[in-house]
Formats: sequence, structure tokens, C-alpha cells
Amino acid sequence: MKKTKLAVATLAVLAMLGCTNMSAQQQGTVSGAAIGAAAGAGIASIAGGSGWTGAAIGGVVGGTVGNIKGKQKQQ
Repeated sequence: MKKTKLAVATLAVLAMLGCTNMSAQQQGTVSGAAIGAAAGAGIASIAGGSGWTGAAIGGVVGGTVGNIKGKQKQQ
């Protein structure tokens, strides 16, 4: 269990460092997809559906919305 927590923490730090050279549009896409995937999985599992399907749909929708918002912020 400790190894899993360490691996997740390490990946989170690396992901944050990787975002420093991204444009506002790219950051919006990545963060929107991550938030959408988490929300979609949560909503799907509460509703009794497949968490993976909810995560996939939420990721696509969140990434699209994040991309649009990031593009507006960049201009």
C-alpha cells in the first residue's frame, strides 16, 4: 500500500511539473479532462453505471470544455 501511495504522489508531482511549459489552452484541456473524468466516474458509480464509461465520457466532455475555456483565456 505504501508503494502505491508513493507512486501516485510521484506521478502527481511529475504531472504538475510537466504542465509548466504548456499554453493556457493546453493546460485547460488537461485539467478539464482530469476533472471531467473524475466527475464522470463518480457520477456513474453513484448512479449504478460503469465507472470506466463515466470516466471516458467525462474526460472527453471535460477536455473539450477545458480546451475552449483555455483558448478564450489565451486570447
